[in-house]
Formats: sequence, structure tokens, C-alpha cells
Amino acid sequence: MNGQFRVGTRGSSLALAQANEVIKSLEGVAPDLHCRVVAIKTRGDEQNAAETGAFENKSLFTKEIENSLLNGEVQIAIHSMKDLPTDIPRGLTIAAIPHRADHRDALISRKQRKFDELPGGACVGTSSPRRRTQLRAARSDLEIKDVRGNVDTRLKKLDSGACDAIVLAAAGLTRLGLEKRITEFLPLKVMLPAIGQGALAIEAREDDAETLKLLSFLDDEETRQSIEAERAFAKRLGANCRTPIAAYARVRDGKLTMDGMVSSADGRMLLRSQLASNNQEPEKLGEQLAMALLSKGAQLVMEEA
Repeated sequence: MNGQFRVGTRGSSLALAQANEVIKSLEGVAPDLHCRVVAIKTRGDEQNAAETGAFENKSLFTKEIENSLLNGEVQIAIHSMKDLPTDIPRGLTIAAIPHRADHRDALISRKQRKFDELPGGACVGTSSPRRRTQLRAARSDLEIKDVRGNVDTRLKKLDSGACDAIVLAAAGLTRLGLEKRITEFLPLKVMLPAIGQGALAIEAREDDAETLKLLSFLDDEETRQSIEAERAFAKRLGANCRTPIAAYARVRDGKLTMDGMVSSADGRMLLRSQLASNNQEPEKLGEQLAMALLSKGAQLVMEEA
């Protein structure tokens, strides 16, 4: 490829770390590639969504980056998979999904107390409806406080005593070199992750054959199968980023297994189910799991949320 290979991303510390992770992999495949990060401010960033928490449309964090990609201003766009809407603009494709990082949520507590060791009434901070409902379902004696901002901001709020513990994505902490702050990785029985958590999405234009060929070397087949199942699950449920749902799919011994969850806002109504498939049709598995939860009353639960 001649000239600079422009990589579009948000400008947060985590987004830049993710972009540099992808660039390192790209340069390993194509040592002569000259990459340049193009930080793009999204509408969500401009409206300070991290503080308001008012947005239900995930495209507020991706639209401007995707527009730059469609306009040819960048060759690829890198997103946290959990931030990417299930429907992407015509003309674009998820060209690569690299090997998934840690899917789990992590507890960080001021006194290094694990989740089961937190005293009754302890304050746990999170801005995520998914985390809030699962925390309430597991420990109704805890106070769940709305704590927003980027990773550094939330850690500072924790350290200042605003709460006793916070919950963040393990992958984000690791990518920022903050894994030593983790007190405990929360098990799946307590906390199912967000759709696509830990994975990255690399978008490109459908008609850019050269870039698609280059990115194909970064695509991880098992991660793609898992992500496609999870995204099909969310799409079938009609969920948005304020809906308390969670899912985690993984390939083990040639079998695709998936757990899914739907909850009411207060965590009192929480539905979980698991399905497995040997035929490796990830989208079909995700849709079947969503239907299984809908048959148990998931629609009513989501309306309650």
C-alpha cells in the first residue's frame, strides 16, 4: 500500500490503546505499512455521554468514524465491539475481529475486599444497567451507585471514597496497563458480560479489496463465531445500550456454547438460559437463545426495565 494507512478511532486513552494494538498486529503482517492514527470526536463525545448517560443509540459513538471511513478519510475504523450497533452502514463491513481479550468484568475495591467479602450496605459504583441489575440480583444488600466517566475518572472516584468498589471491563483495564488494580474477576454465575465485551471490531469499506485482504490475516475464526452469536442474540431481542441484557458465547471442543441474560431494572426479575450447537451456525444459535428467553417472558422483563 502506498502512502499512509489511516486508522480511525475515538480519542480516548482506551480507544488509542486499542488502535495501537491493531496497528502493531498490522505491521507484523505488513512491515512496510505506514500507519497513522486519526482521532475522531464523535457526537457522543461532544455531548459528554459519559456523564449524562442519556443515550440509547450506540451510533452516537461510531457514526462520525464510519462517515470518515465511507468518505475515504481513513482506511479502517476500530471500535470496541460492545459499542458497535448490530446494524452497520451500507458499504461497510466488519472486516476483522481479532482474538478476543478477557471477556470478564472486574471488581476493584478500596480495601481489596472480594465481592462476597463486601459488607452489607457497601457502595458499588457502575454506570451500566447490565452490571447494576446483576449486582442487585447477586447481592440485594449492596448499594449500587451511578458512577460515570472514563476509566481514570472512575478509579479516581473510587480512590476518593465516592464508593467502596467499582466494576469495570477487565480487558479495558489490561489494555491501559491497570490490571494490578483488579481485586477480583467476577465469575459468569455472578456477571455475564456485555455483547462483544473484550473484542475489537475493525471496519473497512466493502469495495476496498486490498484492505480487506490485509485485514483477513487478523480475523480470528472462533472469536468471530462467538461475536456473531452474541450480536444475533441482541438483535433478535431488539435491545439497545440501556437494556439490561448480557451474553457470552465461546467455542470449546468444536462446540459453540452460549449463555444469555435479560433482567428488569431492579434485578428482581432475571432470566438466564444456555444453549449449545455442534453445527457452527452462530447467528442461528444467538437467535434461538433469544427466542428461548422470550418464551420465558423476556419481553415483559425488558418492558419492566
